[in-house]
Amino acid sequence: MIFRTQRQKGFTLIEMMIVVAIIGILAAIAYPSYQRYVESTRRAAAQADLLELVQFMERRYSASFDYQAAGGGNPTLPFNTSPRNTNESTAYNISFTEDVTRGAFELQAVPTTLQSGDDCGKLEINHQGAKTPLTAGCW
Repeated sequence: MIFRTQRQKGFTLIEMMIVVAIIGILAAIAYPSYQRYVESTRRAAAQADLLELVQFMERRYSASFDYQAAGGGNPTLPFNTSPRNTNESTAYNISFTEDVTRGAFELQAVPTTLQSGDDCGKLEINHQGAKTPLTAGCW
């Protein structure tokens, strides 16, 4: 009698565990990088929105030599969240830092919990174009 051993096809449990471990290590490295990329993209959108609102305010000033609303006080901004798309979650709330004067204003974009991991924090820009924070990479 001749006994033939049959070779089984498939993966062993050890091989499967090695593959799972490798995937876990790659995910642990890739996910934080992905989160930083998403945060920087949201920050760039907020910066663009702030610059658009600065242009809105400058158009107001060009028309009436006054940043304030017609009866005084803060004018109504065309939008106050970033991103402006209502289908997406809000990453930044945009507002004036203090009352607008005839010749000066300062806008701020305050991060929401969605953007809480971003190291730059609150973004500000004033009528002269001065931006904060001054940290490299934030503006």
